[in-house]
Amino acid sequence: MNEHGRVIRFAENEQPAENMATEHYVSKYLETALRADAFDMNNEQKIDVIATHFREILHTLGLDPRNRPSITLFENKYRYNQMLVEKNISFYSNCEHHFVPFMGKLHVGYFSSGKVIGLSKIHRVVKYYANRPQVQERLTVQISKELQEILETKDVAVLIDAAHLCVASRGVNDSDSRTVTACYDGRFQNEETKSNFLSLIK
Repeated sequence: MNEHGRVIRFAENEQPAENMATEHYVSKYLETALRADAFDMNNEQKIDVIATHFREILHTLGLDPRNRPSITLFENKYRYNQMLVEKNISFYSNCEHHFVPFMGKLHVGYFSSGKVIGLSKIHRVVKYYANRPQVQERLTVQISKELQEILETKDVAVLIDAAHLCVASRGVNDSDSRTVTACYDGRFQNEETKSNFLSLIK
């Protein structure tokens, strides 16, 4: 019977459209490899569970102590006592909140305490800490503290200028904005020294 009270008769092999749609859905469901409890959790719960496991996987892959770079230091034979800057180090990492990449340039400055580091080793330290779910602020501090320990000096500056795809590809969809973070320790907390560093990385 339809909405006007009239009786609707179907042919022997004919079925109402809604029944056909339901049967189609059920048949497609039964053809999948989904478990019976596949829909016990809603999408938000699934995202939380997947995020937790994804974070643990990348944490293990990224910060496994066995992957920590072997660092070689050299005597500062030339008695170079001015600022040394390694700039425009490219890096790629993944935002731990949204699991999409953020990437950019990283700049390092330091004063020798009597030892100097092989320049490629600075890049390896950056890659080691970037190769895991990250937030830019923590990445900045981790690299700074690691270099301070390696170089046996507090006189280290780290600045990161990055683009975040979680901003560019979702939400506000802003592909032009950049995020800048910096960590200044030791002599770099002096405003003149800091300004000199910033002028060198322009």
